[in-house]
Amino acid sequence: MKRPEVVIVPQDKLLRCLLLPREKNDKSRFLPEAGYTLANWKLLERDLHRLAQDNEVSGIESSPYGVKYEVRGTLIGPSGRTLQVVTVWIRREATGGTVFVTLFPDREVA
Repeated sequence: MKRPEVVIVPQDKLLRCLLLPREKNDKSRFLPEAGYTLANWKLLERDLHRLAQDNEVSGIESSPYGVKYEVRGTLIGPSGRTLQVVTVWIRREATGGTVFVTLFPDREVA
């Protein structure tokens, strides 16, 4: 199953949740392994768009806010290193738009 053609990757999600160190659910150590930083966040935004469009949906779950989609894929960072990730997206019931929620390392890929 392919995801919708248009997806939104909120800038705030990248800058405050993924690339900025946090006490809980810190992903700011994972993404720099491939060269993603606050200084080049637009590359991460571009790569997440590509990942969403180039890969099949691997899981679907209903929530009170809409339908959540899980999409697995590979990010090839600015350093050339690859990261196997699981991304989560939600198609919001209220707006119909599909928005990036989060990502985490794909532990199922050997």
